[in-house]
Amino acid sequence: MKRYLVLFALFVLSLITYIDRVAIASAKGPLAEDLSLSDQAMGMVFSAFALGYALAQIPSGWFADRFGPRLALALVVTAWSLLTALTGLVQGLVVLLVVRFLFGIGEAGAFPGSARAIFNWLPVSERGRANGILFSGSRLGGAVAFPLLAWMLQHFGWRSSFIYLGVIGFVWAVFWFFWFHDQPDQRPSQNEPEVKTQLSFGEVFRSRDMILNMFQYFAGNFTFFICLSWMLPYLKEHYHLSAATAASYAMIPLLFGATAQWVAGWMVDALYRSRLRPWSRRLPAIAGFFLAVAGMLAITQANSAIMAVACFALATFGADMTISPSWAYCIDIGGTKSGAISGSMNMFGNFGSFVSANAFPLLHDLTGSANTYFVVAALLNLSAIGCWWGMRPWSMAGGDLENTVLIEGAGSSKPAL
Repeated sequence: MKRYLVLFALFVLSLITYIDRVAIASAKGPLAEDLSLSDQAMGMVFSAFALGYALAQIPSGWFADRFGPRLALALVVTAWSLLTALTGLVQGLVVLLVVRFLFGIGEAGAFPGSARAIFNWLPVSERGRANGILFSGSRLGGAVAFPLLAWMLQHFGWRSSFIYLGVIGFVWAVFWFFWFHDQPDQRPSQNEPEVKTQLSFGEVFRSRDMILNMFQYFAGNFTFFICLSWMLPYLKEHYHLSAATAASYAMIPLLFGATAQWVAGWMVDALYRSRLRPWSRRLPAIAGFFLAVAGMLAITQANSAIMAVACFALATFGADMTISPSWAYCIDIGGTKSGAISGSMNMFGNFGSFVSANAFPLLHDLTGSANTYFVVAALLNLSAIGCWWGMRPWSMAGGDLENTVLIEGAGSSKPAL
């Protein structure tokens, strides 16, 4: 029973993570006006977080593997909550860039640490849904952040809003440190034996599978990060919406993303228990990238705000379908090094976020149209389909399941479909 409470605590962590992360996009208007920042400067602010977040993925994943997710998550949540509060105190661009870069470093440990907690507490047959639930919290947090911050900005101003958000994260960190244990008293029963041959961290950048995995995650993050950075300003300015209306519309794609997390997580586990086990990670991801391609291309033809939001929702649903299989894949091949292995993937993926935050205003200035960004995103998603097609399926049973599928609870095998 406690493993489900652990998963719920990680869900809440994911919720807080994205509320804090999206706050900067919600506060773009008053913050930029107060500090006299241009759109290009705000692009730098958005990407400063993404750069710090990407660079700290591997160290934070290693820290969670070495010292356990209890200490790792308590420390990183405390650190980024302090930096969230400090965001409300900045007086100029340079300091803001430094704070947001360090904020990204702080948040970097959230999901690698969560991956290690999931490896310790949940059996392999539940990890698809576990990752779906975990990351659905991030999308719900992002969705809630838009109206929540619109209300907070109106009543407290942008500076006080960041300070209040920092307090919430600190409360979670204290609870986690005193309640959670790195290992359960008794490991949950698993129908499959643990993997005998895991990918070592030193092999990550020499593994064709992991290189393909990292590139497909780059493509997914490039697509999704628009929702956390430029989507709200784009809807507000391109379709002449009020702040409240734009915030309401910006929630919708993220709610679709949360739904996609549950759908993909269920698909991963259902396929894993079937004769299609070798495809349990690949099929949901490939389907998701097809939807992301369609959504990104459709945005270029949208002639109203509602149509644009529907296209963003389709693209976000597709991109988010790829998250659960990506992290399940890393846990499969990482085992006791799941923190560092998943951190490697997340590092490269968040370089996609960094590029995305800068690419949107840059491509708009170069071509005079936001559609250029959407076409580039579609092409990246298309290439990600090829990546998943080329990635070999792995199993916690200890090997490549390209040609065989182990029967749960038995030592025999039967041909795969």
